[in-house]
Amino acid sequence: MKLKKGDKVIVIAGKDKGAVSTVVRIIRDRDLVILDGVNIAKKHRKPSAQNRTGQIVDKTMPIHVSNVMLADPKTGKPTRIRISREKGDRRRVAVKSGQQVN
Repeated sequence: MKLKKGDKVIVIAGKDKGAVSTVVRIIRDRDLVILDGVNIAKKHRKPSAQNRTGQIVDKTMPIHVSNVMLADPKTGKPTRIRISREKGDRRRVAVKSGQQVN
């Protein structure tokens, strides 16, 4: 997986298609990412000793990594990532613009 926490990505498939967000968390063993403010679901919370009233809470759910693409640092459009190796350094490079991704 070529995405990292903090990357700016664009959702390319699903109900939030076209949304621009940042990666909050990566679940590598299942190829999922959690994005800030994207793919929000309503979860029902039961009443408990601390919380006397039940409530409905908005929760950010994971989205498959194949449904997001990195935003090009130059244009902001979706792009693929290439790994460039120079002098033993491993760098991520945007395919469309050729610029290095942080």
